[in-house]
Amino acid sequence: MTYDYIIVGQGVAGTFLSWQLLQAGKTVLVIDEAKPFTASKIASGVINPVTGRRIVRTWMIETLLPFALDAYTNLGNQLGVKLIQQTNILDFHPTPQMMLAFKERLPEESDYLRVPTNESEYQQYFNVSFGIGEINPCYLVDLRTMIVAWRNYLQAQNALLAERFDITQLIHHSPFTIHYKEVTATAIIFADGAAGADNPYFSLLPYAKNKGQAIIAEIPDLPRTNIYKQGITLVPWQDDLWWIGSTYEWDFKDLKPSADFRNKVGSQLQHWLKLPYKVVDHIASERPANLERRPFVGMHPIHTNIGIFNGMGTKGCSLAPYFAKQFVDALVCQVPINPLADVKRFTKILSR
Repeated sequence: MTYDYIIVGQGVAGTFLSWQLLQAGKTVLVIDEAKPFTASKIASGVINPVTGRRIVRTWMIETLLPFALDAYTNLGNQLGVKLIQQTNILDFHPTPQMMLAFKERLPEESDYLRVPTNESEYQQYFNVSFGIGEINPCYLVDLRTMIVAWRNYLQAQNALLAERFDITQLIHHSPFTIHYKEVTATAIIFADGAAGADNPYFSLLPYAKNKGQAIIAEIPDLPRTNIYKQGITLVPWQDDLWWIGSTYEWDFKDLKPSADFRNKVGSQLQHWLKLPYKVVDHIASERPANLERRPFVGMHPIHTNIGIFNGMGTKGCSLAPYFAKQFVDALVCQVPINPLADVKRFTKILSR
């Protein structure tokens, strides 16, 4: 069979890239092995416009946030599901210093930071020691519904090969044609998350994979109107469950859930949460982060029909929709990709 593009991976990156290519009138084949635990499937789905202890705006958020809202809404409308909703973060200050830091940032970040007027309402659910700040707007994406619904759509379009990609079967005879087993395409693009660090075409890129863990718990009496944060983050998740996490472990021996993280969460909840809860699962996965904290987007500078859409780390929910559109515009209309994201910034490295 013949396609315009083969895409390896169907996480949040592969989903948006394949969607945008189809929107542009191109044919695609997505190759993706069904796995229960991938970074996209166990991610919280939170789009937060500020980050870090200094409470600064994330890169390009003024552009990324409205674009993501439109993209998830439009994709959801096509699939007949609701994928995104505004769910603001209530940030419970753990120390007087953090409370003061938040208040100092308020005048400078009035677009995203507020002090809630109904703080007393949350004292029945949490121990509130040093006040609450609100990050508004924040958005919550239902990633699991999106990935399943888009996978079903691809299957119905004969655009999914549900198997593990075998790079030894990839053959590229010319800059215009590649072959994978019995499939022929103009180009192949790797949107394969953490596996991309081992891809021989892109392994020289500055990947910095990290491990993330989360607890899935039942907290039936906690209102699902907000995301709650104090050291750990409580996020409304699937089927009336809560996602509680997460870790950013740079030095790890395996991807198994650890007792240390579960104990840390238990200790924090005992100190902070007043409500009963029940742990129902403990999950872990590997994130495809990189040292620059900027995505890898574009075609290989030497092997020009082999591309990459990866390296988004914890910001994939906000980065993937926008840069998928940028990538497709570059492929179809030769519109330049943002140079801070274009993989051509690593031309010297990838030319070795």
